[in-house]
Amino acid sequence: MTALGEIGQQPRVLIVDGSRVVRRLIEQVLQAELPGVTVVACASGEEALARLDEGGFDFVTTALRLPDMDGVDLARRIRTHAPQAYVPIVVVSGSAQERLMARTLGDDVTDYFDKSLGFQALAAFIGGYVHPVERITGQVLYVEDSRVVALATSRILERHGLSVRHVVSAEEAIQIVEGERGADGLPTVDLVLTDVSLKGALTGGDLLDRVRNHCGLGKGLLPVLVMTGDDNPRSQAVLLRAGANDLVSKPIDERLLVTKLQFQLRVSQHLRRQQTEPAR
Repeated sequence: MTALGEIGQQPRVLIVDGSRVVRRLIEQVLQAELPGVTVVACASGEEALARLDEGGFDFVTTALRLPDMDGVDLARRIRTHAPQAYVPIVVVSGSAQERLMARTLGDDVTDYFDKSLGFQALAAFIGGYVHPVERITGQVLYVEDSRVVALATSRILERHGLSVRHVVSAEEAIQIVEGERGADGLPTVDLVLTDVSLKGALTGGDLLDRVRNHCGLGKGLLPVLVMTGDDNPRSQAVLLRAGANDLVSKPIDERLLVTKLQFQLRVSQHLRRQQTEPAR
């Protein structure tokens, strides 16, 4: 997947709706309000999945009712689509609120947007994700057993306004994630950045499994980015399926690393705010 905001790349938005009129209206508004954004419109879930095979997207909107599947089913299939790293998926519907309250939208849906607010508001909503203007801050739990590498990478992150808490093992990271919670019940750290290979009994993959399956923290509430020097697509797919939000190739590219971190923090902070705010 192309990293959001990567140098030389423009954000790509996938619109999925069975109505040709709705697709065209959304596409026109986005192109007018968000210059530089590439919009791809699909009429069905299967068509959307086929387009995903052709390249990644930075944002997906879907109707709840599609000609061939439910929008939530589409979101679930996107999440299990190996080449696709974590991407915001927003349901655009006039009836999403009912299903949200009934807790039937599921964790695969990042957010919902009430269609009655209008397409101009939708453009502004999407713009907050793909063309952010604010600088994102947050605490990164950084797991790296090489102190030389950790020092250099920590300085990079701190230079971009991020707070870094460095530990050398997955065991230490697990203690922090499980033992240090805020008033909202969520970890005090905002994101985990971990190497795959670590000294000790546990690997970065084990840490990922603990966060997702034992702690029950989804991709939105606690993003996990995994650093790896393995460029084998199968190995990378295993990490994504296990719950990694995205992968960071080694050796590290500073701009790409910071872009990915800030993007995942932006999505996560939005979701955390929603969890602690009264239902809309």
